[in-house]
Amino acid sequence: MAGGSRLLEEARIGLRAVADRVEDLARPTLRIGVTGLARSGKTVFTTALVEALRNGGRLPVFEPFASGRIAGAHLQPQPDDTVPRFPVEDHLLSLAARAWPASTSRVSELRLAVRHATRRGGMRTLTLDLVDYPGEWLLDLPLLDMTYADFSRESLSLARADARREAAAQMLAGLGEANPAGPADEATARALAARFTTYLSACRAERVAMSLLPPGRFLLPGDLEGSPALTFAPLDLAPGTPPPGSLAAMMERRFEAYKAGIVRPFFREHFARLDRQIVLVDVLAALNAGPAALADLERALDSILLAFRVGRNSLFSALWRPRIEKVLFAATKADHLHRTSHDRLEAILRRLVERAYARARTGGASLDVVAMAAVRATREAEVTRDGRRMAAIVGTPEAGQEAGGHLFDGEEEVALFPGALPEDPETLFDPSGSGFRGLASGDADFRFLRFRPPPGIGTGAPLPHIRLDRALQFLLGDRLG
Repeated sequence: MAGGSRLLEEARIGLRAVADRVEDLARPTLRIGVTGLARSGKTVFTTALVEALRNGGRLPVFEPFASGRIAGAHLQPQPDDTVPRFPVEDHLLSLAARAWPASTSRVSELRLAVRHATRRGGMRTLTLDLVDYPGEWLLDLPLLDMTYADFSRESLSLARADARREAAAQMLAGLGEANPAGPADEATARALAARFTTYLSACRAERVAMSLLPPGRFLLPGDLEGSPALTFAPLDLAPGTPPPGSLAAMMERRFEAYKAGIVRPFFREHFARLDRQIVLVDVLAALNAGPAALADLERALDSILLAFRVGRNSLFSALWRPRIEKVLFAATKADHLHRTSHDRLEAILRRLVERAYARARTGGASLDVVAMAAVRATREAEVTRDGRRMAAIVGTPEAGQEAGGHLFDGEEEVALFPGALPEDPETLFDPSGSGFRGLASGDADFRFLRFRPPPGIGTGAPLPHIRLDRALQFLLGDRLG
């Protein structure tokens, strides 16, 4: 971002922060961002959080609820009239029908007023603003400090890596036919952008499960689909400034338009206003896809925390340059494992965010990791096999999946033996520091199935979960004291 543009953007953020703090004096407010990469469970988490605060459940670690100090929570009109409302009612209906809600494809908000007794006596109300947004948008924030040449160089370096080369083959072939210094041509730009988008989509597929995939709006375009700001692609550039009127100059102009018209407004209007953040991570999907996917997830998580302004707020920063004081990384789908592996899943996530974790601590931010399932889809059981008692999980796999030569129809409940994750997460990584080395020979083959929501949700019973209360305590506990 150029110096003048950066100063103007900081001034806008500062003025918005002052307005937020003035409102906070009259109405104590906490803004929590909920994000994560594809299929990590953002929508389910936000729905479960709202339902727990409104209707309770088994939440022993969430002290304000366990001690009986929460008197009630009620939905209120959201603060931003131009931002879509998070449709929590629709998502609860989906869960009641044993279907997972649709994935997050845009930013949405929900406001909740939580009435609670303080530890010193007396009643107060905390206004909780939940901002649900795709993690792919978060990965766009580093683009603000890149030139088009930087973007092209980094994108093509990733595309030519062994893990992505197959998915990138068609895009790289089209790139080889393009002349960056040749005349700008709309048909060529559209063809290159289409191949670039197809490559990004292929990388996100379950079999590959790559995580570091900016620009995020290429995967979630919404109303911007087909616009010039989403019709660019990386090019093999010669050193220096692209010739005027060239294909490279057109791509550069559209890249800058993407930053100015899409990334910066998101940063200013939503991201820079957050007080706390939870990042949901589907570690199991990366384990399913293999070593390259887990290494890519580590790079993506590092990039995500670099985008955050983390640290303890002073009076000055709270007014003019607010920081995110708490960040929780949550490994989702813990219900796909037996409880004996939950701590191991948490340890793997802690290892994945190790570098980012160390940076955040130096600024006074509070970070934590947790293995959780916001809505638990399985239950645990002991099953006898060949005369041996074995720990299993019981649930209904989604239709169309196959395991052991059996194709699931989405109706039958089965007992599965998920295996155990390594006790020491370092066994998954190369101790020399050269990167992820994968599962050692003879270890379990991690192929985790997807399960349908359990029956009975929406009948008045609390939503079943794993450690949702721990997430609530970290994110909210101190503000409900």
